[in-house]
Order: sequence, then C-alpha cells, then structure tokens
Amino acid sequence: MSDDSSKPYGEHRQRNVYASGMLADDPPEHPVRYEELERRAMAAMSDEAAAYVAGGAGTEDTITENRRAFADWRIVPRMLRDVAERDLQVDLFGTELDLPVLLAPLGVLSIVHEAGELAVARAAAEHDVPMVLSSASSYTMEEVAEELGETPKWFQLYWSADPDITSSFVERAENAGYDAIVVTLDTPLLGWRERDIEQGYLPFLDGEGVANYVSDPAFRERLDVPPEENEGTALMEFIDIFGDPSLTWDDLASLRTETDLPLLVKGVLHPDDAERAVECGADGVIVSNHGGRQVDGAIGALTALPGIVETVEDTPVLFDSGIRGGADAVKAIALGADAVLLGRPYAYGLALDGEAGVGSVLENFRADLDLTLALAGHTSFGELDRSILLDRQPSGVDDP
Repeated sequence: MSDDSSKPYGEHRQRNVYASGMLADDPPEHPVRYEELERRAMAAMSDEAAAYVAGGAGTEDTITENRRAFADWRIVPRMLRDVAERDLQVDLFGTELDLPVLLAPLGVLSIVHEAGELAVARAAAEHDVPMVLSSASSYTMEEVAEELGETPKWFQLYWSADPDITSSFVERAENAGYDAIVVTLDTPLLGWRERDIEQGYLPFLDGEGVANYVSDPAFRERLDVPPEENEGTALMEFIDIFGDPSLTWDDLASLRTETDLPLLVKGVLHPDDAERAVECGADGVIVSNHGGRQVDGAIGALTALPGIVETVEDTPVLFDSGIRGGADAVKAIALGADAVLLGRPYAYGLALDGEAGVGSVLENFRADLDLTLALAGHTSFGELDRSILLDRQPSGVDDP
C-alpha cells in the first residue's frame, strides 16, 4: 500500500480502507454506517445498558425531532472551487483544535465497556480529540486526566444539591489540569425515561458512574461511614444530592466566581436563557437538549441554534444533540456553531471494541467531515455560514 500521509485526511482514510479491503482482503473491522454501528453495539451490551444509552425521555419524540431538524436543512454544494487542500482547524478559548469536534460528556460508561472513560480518554489522546468528562464518570476525573495527558480536556459539572461538593469538583478539576468547566443546566432532575423505568434500572444504584463522588472529600464528609464500608448508604446519599431543582441564575453568577477557567453552560434551547447565562458570566454556550433524554416533545436542538447564535453574538456557541455524521457537523457550523460534540456514536464504538472502537468512530467521522466540507465546495470551517444551506422548513415556522 502506498503512503498517502501527505494527502488530505479524507482521501487518505478512504484509500487505505479500500486498499485494505480489495488488496489484502481486510475490510473494516468496525461498522461505518451509524445504523449498523448502533445495531451491533446494542446487541453487544446488556439489555439494561442498551436501554440506558439509546433511550430518551418519554415517547422519545425529542430524539426523532433532533434528526428531523437536521433533515430540514440541506447543503447546497458548489463546484470548481479548488478544494485540494483543506484546513480543518478551529480555535476555542485560545486552544487550536485539529477539527471542530469534542467528545460529549457521557456518564456511566462502565456499563458500556469495563474500561469506560479510560478507554475513551486513550482514544481521544491518540487522535487528539478533546474530551468533555462527565461528573457521572465511572473513573475519577484525576484518573481520566492522566490518560488524556496534554489532550484538551473539559470537565462537565452536574450541579449538586450540596454546594460544598460542587465547589470541591471545580477545585479538583482545576488541580487535575482540565481546561474548562461545562455546567449542565438541563438536569436538575432526571427525565422520565421509560426504557429504564420499565426495567427498574438506574446504574448509579449498582455503584456505576459514582467514582467522582465516592472519592470526593466533601461527599465523604456527609457519610457516617466510608463508602467502602457501607456502599448502599453512600449510593442513596448520592441520589439525594445529585441534582438541585431550586437553582436560579443567581447561583450561576455565584459559580462563576469560583473558577478562573472558561465556564460554559450546556442544555440551553432558548435565546433568552443564552443571553442570561452570558450576563451571569458564562464564557460559552452549548446548545443541547441532552440528546433527547430530558424533555419529551422538546424542540430539536438544531432548531434552537440560529436564534441563540444571533443573540449572544461574539460568545462561543457549541452544538450537541443528534450529531451522527460529517454532514451534521457541517450544517451545525454553517448555522453558527464554533464546534460540535459527538455523543452516542462513540459510545457505540466503545461498546463494540473499547478504545479501538472509539478510535474507529473518530477516524471515520473525521474523514466524513473532511470530505463533506470539500465536496460542498469549501476548504475551511471559517467559510461556512447559512448561505451554504437551503432551509426547507414549512413557511411560517420561525426560529424560537
């Protein structure tokens, strides 16, 4: 096989795959199509884990709506524009990223694969893709940070009902070398997730996804005995303090004073909320409906994106919820996102083959993104705006 390393990434990846399949009888080990990736991953996981990862709130209409929102925007390719060389890099908070993609914070990954977040971190480090680590990790933030090394890393904060735990998490993330704090606003309570409820399954009560809590000094101070001596009591205490439905914007302003790291808010769908978050000190906004896991019947996250971008102007806006392939990322960036977060696809790669499965998903996503950008007639993400898209929404449907 010839060395195509000097060629742009999409062609390099594509030609290597074809050459391996045709000349060496070695086709790709992992599924490339999202539907097949999901099907095989669901079969590889336990019924409980599969339901937890794939499921959404209520009737799961919001998951469907996320994909429908992408279908409403169509890319209009342009021809003969010299796309032989592309620049996929973007800058976020002073850090130059190889491509505008981060791994979204997914909790409890030990139910997907025993190496969980550690395997994801190793794949992220190998492919230099930033990782956003969930508070509900099955390994501590310090352990994951060690695997990530110099790779950009952000810590996602679930806002605890105990402010001492929240403050402790922020301090630990700073000390472990995380580059930003992502506070999730849309989960003061868990959504009504029917697949999990039908099975009576909550992985936290099985001791999964609580490593950051049981290792935290502020959490341990709440317990009469250490978690190692009475896990059941510790897990029930975790359930009691996980979220806080009494939080207000004043609390966000107060949280802003606790760290000098960039502070982003995740889970925003209304322009007024985005504007208020920035007024309270947020440095960035992540438009997201939690992948359809919190509010059944909510608007598609992509539908919310343009209005929020317009409202917060120069504030970085990222996008999460429903990203499946390169075209999705191109559409989101054209509508104003500075970068996108990839979620379920890498979880399915993890389920199939741990670190290697995540790596395969990242390689394929990057190639798809690169080729889609080029074939649409563009050479960098800075060129993209709404003019490259056709809006086929029915007339009379306005941005929120």
